Amino acid sequence: MCRLRPPSYKAVVDEFAAAIRSGAIPAGARLPTHRALARERRIALATATRVYAELAALGLVVGEPGRGTFVRERSGYDGLEPSRALPVPRLADLSFNQPLAPGQTELLRQALSALAATGDAEALLHQHPPGGRRRDRAVVATYLLERGIDVPPQDVLLTGGSQQALDVVLRALTRPGDVLAVDALSYPGIKLLASAHSLELAPVPVTPTGPDLDALDRLCRVRPVRAVYTQPTVHNPLGWVLDREHRDRLVAVARSRDCLIVEDGTYAFLDASPPPPLQALAPERTCHVAGLSKNVATGLRFGFAVLPGRHVGRVARSLRAAAWGSPGIVTALATRWLSDGTVTRLEGSRREDAAARQGIARAALAGLDVTAHPTSYTVWLGLEPHQRPDHVAAVLAEEGILVSTADAFATGPHRPRALRLALATPPPDELRGALHRLRETIEAIPP
Repeated sequence: MCRLRPPSYKAVVDEFAAAIRSGAIPAGARLPTHRALARERRIALATATRVYAELAALGLVVGEPGRGTFVRERSGYDGLEPSRALPVPRLADLSFNQPLAPGQTELLRQALSALAATGDAEALLHQHPPGGRRRDRAVVATYLLERGIDVPPQDVLLTGGSQQALDVVLRALTRPGDVLAVDALSYPGIKLLASAHSLELAPVPVTPTGPDLDALDRLCRVRPVRAVYTQPTVHNPLGWVLDREHRDRLVAVARSRDCLIVEDGTYAFLDASPPPPLQALAPERTCHVAGLSKNVATGLRFGFAVLPGRHVGRVARSLRAAAWGSPGIVTALATRWLSDGTVTRLEGSRREDAAARQGIARAALAGLDVTAHPTSYTVWLGLEPHQRPDHVAAVLAEEGILVSTADAFATGPHRPRALRLALATPPPDELRGALHRLRETIEAIPP
């Protein structure tokens, strides 16, 4: 007699995934326990656990310790890609920061007119060398002096945004399988890049004031950590600014374990007087990346990488293979605004705007579990034990409010019960109303 073979692990994953995506298993449904699944499908308990782990990695289910495994309710920014379809007219997008300053459109018109009137406008259409021309790199190097970074122009490479800067640095200076230490809650883009370059993310526990550096040191002792990715000034999503003692300790760990430091300064401009950047403390091993997307405009894809001299050639070759760098017209606009003080003025305006929006958020969310930097554009909002972030995001979407869940920022298996609120996009009056609606909606969710 022919005996039927039990379904393979992959077949079970595919079957559940298809049913969830089609709606046959609805959002919020509780799935069988691991033991029940193993019994029903005639598979080992370890295999059943692997099935649910794979579904969780696909973003289709979420495990609740002591309660079971549930089909995710996907709304807002609950993973690496945002779902922006709402069942009602949008009230506010609190899932993504797109800050604009009053009068910025006119600034753009004036700058473009001035560029068009230059004696050699045709040069704007020429291809620049990978990493930019020396004079443009010198403009960025001069700008960085006010931010505590003193490097020669040849140690600066221009890129098409800070994400591209991160990409080419990791592409050039790591190999598939390398271990990248990263905060347990961190910028979602680093997860995309780690996946693209086959890097293993090693999450470092976080504390209210920064990463747990004792845990980082232990990690580096037992694992061959190639690099540490960190946001020491105005962390996304937690808003911390590492003090000088923490920075010195992080540098000491990196030096003792011979790790690279990849310092992301994207939001650093929001703190008017931070401690020295890590690049200034450990220039021999720190790759500092930043850009103009948050301090000027998200559509101005202009960034840069500051590198130890010995790595410049490798990263420049990586940049050439990827996309050469920032386009000539974008570079001309960016360097013009860097040179004439426009960027510095806009950064000051951003800090004032962010402080005002944090004031609105503190008033609207008073008494809730809120973590935020006083002049940042983000709020980390902790939820009650009975509130699943994906479910809360779905309920808010029904009210026309898009938010991000902790899943987007979690680099390890632990997913906190929290939302990340981006404050920069709605006008202030709309932001105030949206946050009050958000609070009322969350508090109305029954236990």
